[in-house]
Amino acid sequence: MGVSGAALASLVADLVSAGIYIALMAKRHMIHMSKLLKVPDLGKVLELLKGGLALQLRLFAFNLTFIMVTRITQSLDSTGVAAAAHSLALQTFQVGGIVLLALSVVAQTVVPGALVETYDESQKKMVGGPAHARSTVRRLMMWGFILGTSLGAFQFLVTPFMLKASPLAEVREAARVPAILSSFYQVINGLVFIGEGVMVGCGNFMQLSLSTAAAAVGCIATIKALAPKFGLTGVWLGFGVFNFIRLLCVWLHMSYTGPLASVKRGNAKETGRL
Repeated sequence: MGVSGAALASLVADLVSAGIYIALMAKRHMIHMSKLLKVPDLGKVLELLKGGLALQLRLFAFNLTFIMVTRITQSLDSTGVAAAAHSLALQTFQVGGIVLLALSVVAQTVVPGALVETYDESQKKMVGGPAHARSTVRRLMMWGFILGTSLGAFQFLVTPFMLKASPLAEVREAARVPAILSSFYQVINGLVFIGEGVMVGCGNFMQLSLSTAAAAVGCIATIKALAPKFGLTGVWLGFGVFNFIRLLCVWLHMSYTGPLASVKRGNAKETGRL
């Protein structure tokens, strides 16, 4: 069935996943099957809609970036070598990228829990709160940097073996530099994915979406400028700009604009809240 078969396989996987999630939530009494089709009150879902629209902006920025990358890559030559090499470099990138992306979900879960103050019976004191959350974020960022560096180094070492996936020498040669660049990008990704997970955990959806939109603009502009001169390498340099702008926005969120920013510690102590 070709591409249609791949699309159908993705649809089946999503349907199976949705069914499993619904069954598990129903079993744990997190949802009631009788109310699944009931239209909720608008007042109860306004915050969800607000966050959802902000995240839709982020997804739009991501999709626009990758559509432009695909378009420019396919226009680099008429033989299909650049497109094949780009696909091969992406496969190499996913060696560590999938693991680092999972860290974002970890941060989304851990940070909100760390913000809640609870009484610890074993320690006989209150634990959690803004100070504890800041400490948790620092540890997560440290682990993100360590894993990003380690996975980047591992990806760099296995790059020659990954490139052998193509039998065409010209495709392997075209994918070599992009694959090496993607290894170095994993160091940035380890910090970016954690930082963006923190944004989600803090509920700063709009700031996350705007940072992704800014990164998309920078990436597309860089690719348009460099791809005609450097080919596929120019495309992957654009990916570097995309990740670097996101890293800059993560730093701004953690240092100045976010609820856990170090410059707000004094205000948090004075007001007793974030």
